[in-house]
Amino acid sequence: MKKNSAVIFMLAFFTMVTFAQQSKTSVAIIPEPVSLVEKGGVYVLPDPIIVVSPSDKEMAYVNDYLRNKLSAATGKRISVTERASQPAIRLILNKKAEKEIGNEGYTFSSTANGVTIKANTPAGLFYGVQTFFQLLPPQIESTTLVENIDWQLPQVEITDYPRVGWRGMMLDVSRHFFTVDEVKRFIDNMVKYKFNTFHWHWTDDEGWRIEIKSLPKLTEVGAWRVDKVGWFGTFSKPLPDEPKTYGGFYTQDQIRDIVRYAAERFVRVMPEIDVPGHSLAAIASYPELSCTPGAEEYSVRAGEEFMDWSHGAPPIAYVDNTLCPANEKVYDFMDKVITEVAQLFPFEYIHSGGDEAPHNFWENNPQVKELMKREGLKTMPEVQSYFGKRIEKIIQSKGKKMMGWDEILEGGITPTTALMSWRGIDAGIEASKSGHYVVMSPTNFVYIDYMQGDPCTEAPVYATLRLNQSYKFDPLPTGVNEKFVLGGQANLWTEQIYNIRQAEYMTWPRGFAIAESLWSPKEKKDWNKFVTKTEAQFPRLDWAQTKYSPAMYDPIVSVRKEGEKYFVELTPEIDGLDIYTSFDGSTPDNFYPKYSAPLLIPKDARLMRIITYRDGKPIGRLMSITVDDLKSRAK
Repeated sequence: MKKNSAVIFMLAFFTMVTFAQQSKTSVAIIPEPVSLVEKGGVYVLPDPIIVVSPSDKEMAYVNDYLRNKLSAATGKRISVTERASQPAIRLILNKKAEKEIGNEGYTFSSTANGVTIKANTPAGLFYGVQTFFQLLPPQIESTTLVENIDWQLPQVEITDYPRVGWRGMMLDVSRHFFTVDEVKRFIDNMVKYKFNTFHWHWTDDEGWRIEIKSLPKLTEVGAWRVDKVGWFGTFSKPLPDEPKTYGGFYTQDQIRDIVRYAAERFVRVMPEIDVPGHSLAAIASYPELSCTPGAEEYSVRAGEEFMDWSHGAPPIAYVDNTLCPANEKVYDFMDKVITEVAQLFPFEYIHSGGDEAPHNFWENNPQVKELMKREGLKTMPEVQSYFGKRIEKIIQSKGKKMMGWDEILEGGITPTTALMSWRGIDAGIEASKSGHYVVMSPTNFVYIDYMQGDPCTEAPVYATLRLNQSYKFDPLPTGVNEKFVLGGQANLWTEQIYNIRQAEYMTWPRGFAIAESLWSPKEKKDWNKFVTKTEAQFPRLDWAQTKYSPAMYDPIVSVRKEGEKYFVELTPEIDGLDIYTSFDGSTPDNFYPKYSAPLLIPKDARLMRIITYRDGKPIGRLMSITVDDLKSRAK
C-alpha cells in the first residue's frame, strides 16, 4: 500500500508515541469502562474469523459493521453465523436481562480462545464491538488492507454501562452547510466513542436547511446567501446585486435516509427549528413573519455584524431577526413546519431554540404592545414565554415534546418542556429542582466551537476551551436533581467552521473528554491516564483519516504587567513537556534555553516563538505571537 511521505511520517511519529505510551498502560479505551481487568496474554485473530451473532433485524447493521471493518483492514475472511462449534467472536443477547448493565451496557471477555460480548440489547452489543475495535491495533481503522500487522488484542474482562442516557453532539449545518455524506461521517465518528444522540441544528440567520414542502420559499430563498470567506462576523454587508450562491438544504428523502442511517447505529436524531430569534433566513423567505416594516428588504445573513452584545443579553439587533409573537401568521407558519418535521423524526423531542432573541424591536412595536395588553404580559421575557407556550402546544399536537435553550426559563415554562442548559449549569440545576427534564450543555465545558489552543494557532473565535477544561465536565453537578437530568451534550456551532475537516479538528480530542464525562463513572476519571489514552487514539484517527487538534501539546500563554514591564508565563497542559522560546525572530529548538520561569519581554522585541519538546523531539506546533498581541493580553 503506497502512501505519500507526509502521511508516512505522521503515522510513524504517532505510532512511536503510542508504543511509548503503551509501556505505561496496555489498554487505552475511551470512554473508560466501569470495570476492566487485564489478565495478561493476547488473543490472536485467526483466518478465517467466525462470528456467532443473532441474525434479527436490529443486529443486521452490527453484524455488517463487524464484518466489513474487520475484513477491510485485516484482509481476513469473515463469516457471520448463528451457530458454530469454534467461534472466534461471539455476540450474545442475554435471555434474562442483567440489571446492572441496563439497556446500553455490555460485558466483554477476551481469552486465548476468542472474544465474547454479552448485552441485554443490540445497542449494548454495538458498544461492546466499539470496545473490541479499540483493543485491536490502530490500523483497524484503515478502510484498505494493511499488511504485516499482528492482529491481536489483550486478554481482558470488562463490565461497562453508561453514567447517563443522553450522550449528545450537536452539529450546526445552518452557518455552514455539510453534505449528506459529511453528516453521516460525523455520526460514524460519534458512535466510536459511544455517543447516542445527534442534535441537528438546521435553521438560523445564515440559512434554512430543511425542505418544507408546504413552504417552498424557505429553501428557494432561505437556503442561499452571498458567499464570503474570512473571519465570520466581520464581513461587509452584502450588496443587493451580489449573487447568492452559497448554501444548500436537505430534501425530506435525504433526511429520512440520515435518520435511518443514525438509527442503525443506535443514534436518535433531534431536529432543531430555532425560534423566535435566529430566524432571519425564514423572514427573508416570508417577510410577513416579521413585526418590523421593511422586512421585505432583508436577506439571509452572510456573516456581517448585525448584533450589539456590548450590553449583555439579550442583544440589541440592528435588523429584526425575530418571528413576530403578535402575528397569527407566525403560528400558522410554525404549525406547517412542525407538522412536516414531526413526520420525519421518530425521536420524542423537537428542539425549538428560544435563545438569544433580541427584544428591542418588540419593545416599540404596536402589535406587541397590543398583545401584552390583551394577554396581561408585563415584560419582554413574558412575551417570549407566551410565544414559547404556543409553540409547545403546536409541538404537542403532533405527538412530540418540546426542548429549548435555557432562556425559556425566563417568564416561566410548562411542566412538560425540557431544558438544554447552555449558559452554565445553574439553569439546569434550577429546572431539575422544579421537575423539568434537563440536558446539561454548558459553554464553559462543552462548546467545542471555542478555540482549543492559543489564538495564534486557531481560527479566531471569541472564547477558548482547552481539553483539560472539557474533561472537568460533570453532567450531574452538585445540587442537581439527578432524576431529571437526561444527560449531557457537546455543541459544535459552525460560524468559523467552513468544512468537515475543520469540524473534525474542533471535535477531537475534546469529544473524547466529553464522551468519558458522559459514560464513565466519575470516580474512574483520571486526567493523566486520559492524556495517555488520548495519545493512543491519535494514530487511530490518522488511519481513519479523521482530522484532530494537537493543541494539548501547546502551552497556555498568559501575560502580566508589572509597571512598564511585561512577563510571559507558559503553562503546559500535560506533563512531560519541555518548552523553548525565542524573541529574536529565529525558530527555537531544544538547544535554546529551556523555559523555567516567566519571561520578561525585551524592550525592542517584536515577535515571540514557542515550541514544546518531549524526550528530545519536537511535539508541539511552532507558535509565533507578536509582542503587540502579547501585550494586549496583559492582566
